Amino acid sequence: MIEHIAATSRRLLDAMRYRHHRYIFNEFNTDDRLTGLIGPRGTGKTTILLQYINEVVEDQGSCIYASLDNLYFSRNTLLDFVNELYDDYGIRYFFLDEIHKYDNWNQELKNLYDSYPDIKIVFSGSSSIDLVKGIYDLSRRGTLFHIAGMSFREYLLFNDIVDLPSITIDQIINDRSDIERKIASVKKLKGYFKDYLGKGYYPFSFEGIDFYNQKIQRIIEKTIYEDISNFYKLKTENLSNFKRILAYLATIPPGKLNRNNIAGKIGLDNKTVTNYLNILAETGLVELISENKPGSNLLKKTGKIYLDNPDLYFSIAEDVGFGAETGTLREIFFIKMVKNAGLRIHYSKKGDFNVGGTIFEIGGKNKTLKQIKCELDNAFLVKDDILYGGKYEIPLYVFGFLY
Repeated sequence: MIEHIAATSRRLLDAMRYRHHRYIFNEFNTDDRLTGLIGPRGTGKTTILLQYINEVVEDQGSCIYASLDNLYFSRNTLLDFVNELYDDYGIRYFFLDEIHKYDNWNQELKNLYDSYPDIKIVFSGSSSIDLVKGIYDLSRRGTLFHIAGMSFREYLLFNDIVDLPSITIDQIINDRSDIERKIASVKKLKGYFKDYLGKGYYPFSFEGIDFYNQKIQRIIEKTIYEDISNFYKLKTENLSNFKRILAYLATIPPGKLNRNNIAGKIGLDNKTVTNYLNILAETGLVELISENKPGSNLLKKTGKIYLDNPDLYFSIAEDVGFGAETGTLREIFFIKMVKNAGLRIHYSKKGDFNVGGTIFEIGGKNKTLKQIKCELDNAFLVKDDILYGGKYEIPLYVFGFLY
């Protein structure tokens, strides 16, 4: 069986043909003995591991890739796996994918780290793995990298449309004229942006979009019935409530959502809804945007509740028979681009969002300054359907270049 895993590792490495890299690739490294790559399902963690082995690891003879959902690990321990490869094959570099599929993963990783001082372990896992809350604090032993879905910039890159560098929020606010000219010169840019919203956040969009929504639905199913079920130890009969919450979020504008009306609609108490929303946020299915008030309880002060990304929202809305609202898609896109770039974002009663003290109001090309007219020294309209901005206007697509 060990030979079978080794053969699979070699086959996957030989088949890796992506020419481009995700935004995190240049930052990702395995300098520490323990390295984790964490992110929601479908964000391309396996591809990054395989690319890294192919392009960065010098001695591939001492390296192996294995997915922990392999049947081998239903009958054998991770400790036995590493020990046999260490003693019999001289393997010193272990890339362990889908670590969350393996029971007791955190204890065994800790034991391996402590028992084999001359090996390196690189693991990937779902966002449902909470390394901070875990009994065995792996985060103190190594480095964790977090990956999110595709930016609009990456979407254009991977589709071989244009290769442009990422930009900073300060450039967008203070020096965007040259940036706008470069990006807006891309032919059919508006069309590409419309295609991206709802069909471009997950890397598997490049495998074809005919079954794109079905793949997203499978991500939802696996996240709820495998990740949430296993990690949070919830009873099977309670798991359907997570799908009911997601469906409800797709049908109500974010500004009208709160834990009270969710609880009333789903038939659960407020405490349970609070817990479920936090779990959905931890596993990458829901985004909670709070007011910028220190010491406040996140959910009590949540200004808006969103589905996690434009594609997730688009797919769920379609699945329950509701058309995706353009305004909601715009806001979710803005939130994800800002947050995935490592920036803090809060709900704002003046405008829509506060990012580092700057107010942003999101809308279409006909949006006026009415809601931010008293904050013009530090506020902007972020408009969809425009190529060039102005003194107080920024094209929405520009934020897709933050990472």
